Amino acid sequence: MTEIDRSLIGSEFGPYTVEVEKGAIRKFAEAIGDPNPVYRDAAAAQAQGYAGIIAPPTFPVTFYPPEEPVWTRDLDRRRILAGEQHFTYSRPVVAGDVLTCRVIFRDVQEKSGKSGRMEILHQEIRGEDADGKHVFSIARSTVYREAGNELKK
Repeated sequence: MTEIDRSLIGSEFGPYTVEVEKGAIRKFAEAIGDPNPVYRDAAAAQAQGYAGIIAPPTFPVTFYPPEEPVWTRDLDRRRILAGEQHFTYSRPVVAGDVLTCRVIFRDVQEKSGKSGRMEILHQEIRGEDADGKHVFSIARSTVYREAGNELKK
């Protein structure tokens, strides 16, 4: 099974810009059920030493690129399963940030499991601030199952 184009390993998609809005942070915090006031109230965040309302640690998963990267564009969505995610921060994401993001195609591994063969796609999403300084990285793996192992509705 070799459906993901390995010649694209090392490719980057982007840059694209994300403007972090306090309303989006609040809605995300509500959606994940986290009542921490630093995600809703600027005074509470500042009392904790932050510049303003900060985003929950998993918030950058909402920073979608404007279009699908070329290495995933033609994949059959019924065969995709979410894998592992790992977040790294240089500082918190703060309401008002304007971040430049890139998606990087890191690697593909081929494996076999009980449900058949699969490819594990490894990507990284990196976000930098207006000064070009690293703010966050998300290392993400996605499982792409072989044909015939589509997810049933």
